[in-house]
Order: sequence, then structure tokens, then C-alpha cells
Amino acid sequence: MSVIFLMTTIVLYFIGTGFFLAYLVRRSEALSRVSLIITGIGFLSHSMAVVARMMADNHVLLTSSHDAISFFSWALVLVFLIVELRHRIHILGSFILPLALISLVSAAALPTEVPTLEPVLKTVWLHVTLSILGTVGFAVAFVAGIMYLIQDRLLKSKRFNVLYAKLPPLDFLDNLNQQSIVLGFPLLTLGIIVGAVSAEFAKGSFVSWNPEQTWALVTWVFYCAVLVGRLTVGWRAKRAAYLTIIGFAGVILTFIGVVVKGHGSGA
Repeated sequence: MSVIFLMTTIVLYFIGTGFFLAYLVRRSEALSRVSLIITGIGFLSHSMAVVARMMADNHVLLTSSHDAISFFSWALVLVFLIVELRHRIHILGSFILPLALISLVSAAALPTEVPTLEPVLKTVWLHVTLSILGTVGFAVAFVAGIMYLIQDRLLKSKRFNVLYAKLPPLDFLDNLNQQSIVLGFPLLTLGIIVGAVSAEFAKGSFVSWNPEQTWALVTWVFYCAVLVGRLTVGWRAKRAAYLTIIGFAGVILTFIGVVVKGHGSGA
């Protein structure tokens, strides 16, 4: 049943992405309404897929790469819907939903088997949940950074076209960028701490310095520097946008490292 819901979600997100991308270049506000409705239905289907998987396999989610990436996609759409309901920034879906779709398709391509964990590692889901929620914050900051750079370029070139009219003001995008990091960084920090404590109980060492742990720590240090720079030095505007885009590339590399290791250990 979870597979049916998952495939239905992918189809709905694909259709919603098409409408949202069309909304980028068309003046019709009806496109945004249709896109939002399709995305909402897709989110409900995605939620049913998550619940059905938990009930069918009788396990806590997020112990496999499939579940973790699917949860990332689910949480990303949830954040978009919350921001949309609060600020009515329809065009945000044109950037968020394609990212959620790519993530969900990637999750669907991965094995769905749940690894058998030692009792001491049963709390790994908490580490993964916190880390993914932090990553969602960085993803929103990444999207806000891209939107900021596009709007800034349109302003400087005086191209007041359809896209310019739909993008939020630069101050709003800069604030969204900062708030997303402010929310995401503490969650990632807690996720790393929980993971380190679990590793200490399981292997007698807080850090094993494997590639994905190293990348995770590098990413943490990077976003820590960005956050400190924003809150103290006053890094804003284009510099902050570029830094969050670079930082999210580090997040993606960490995800790839975890998935590759999962395949290797499961072979």
C-alpha cells in the first residue's frame, strides 16, 4: 500500500512541478492555485505513504536511506505549505517542489529494506530526524538564496518582467534565508550530538572520522561560520546567498556519502 501512495505522490508532485514552472513565465494566477491544490493532495498522499510504511513494516522510519530521503522530501513540502499559508509566496513552490520531487524520485530508486540494528542503535532515528529537519532548513535557505540572486540580477538589469513581479522583495528573501539557517543549525547540531552519543555507546567512540561524518562536521562548521557572520558581522544580501548555496552543496555530498555507504554495507 505504501508503494501505491508513494507512486501517486510522485505523479502528483510531477504534475504540480509542471504547473509551478509554467507559473514562472505566465501571468495567470490560476496556475498557482492549481499547483497549490495538486501539491496539497500530493502531500496528503505522501503522508499516507509514510504512515502505511510504518504500519506495514512495524518499524520506526528513517533507519534506511529510502525512508530518510523520503522524509526529507515530505518535510520540505510541509515547510513550503506552512510558508505559503502564512506569506502567500506562491512562487516559492516553483523552486521547492522540484527539489522535493527529485528527492522523492531518488528515494523511490533506493532499496526499501530496513537494516537490522543493534539494540543500542535503536535511537538512530532521532539522530536522523533532527539532522534531516536541519537539512530542510538549509534547503529553504538555499532556495531563498537562489531567488535572491535572480531578483537582484533582474533589478540591476532593469528587466521588470513576469518573474520579477512574482519574486518577493530582496529584504524578505534575505530574511527568509537567515531565519532558515537560524532554525536549521540548532537542529543539525542536536542531530550530530545524538549521533555522537549513540556512536559512543555502540562503538566506544564519539567520532569515527568516516567520510560522511567528516563531511557532516565540515558542513556544521561552515553553517556555524555563516550564522555567526550573519548575526555578528552583518553578512547579508549576495554574500549570504552565495554562501548558503555553497553550503547546501556540502549537505548534498554528505547525503551521497551516507547513501553510498549504506549500499556498500548492505551488499
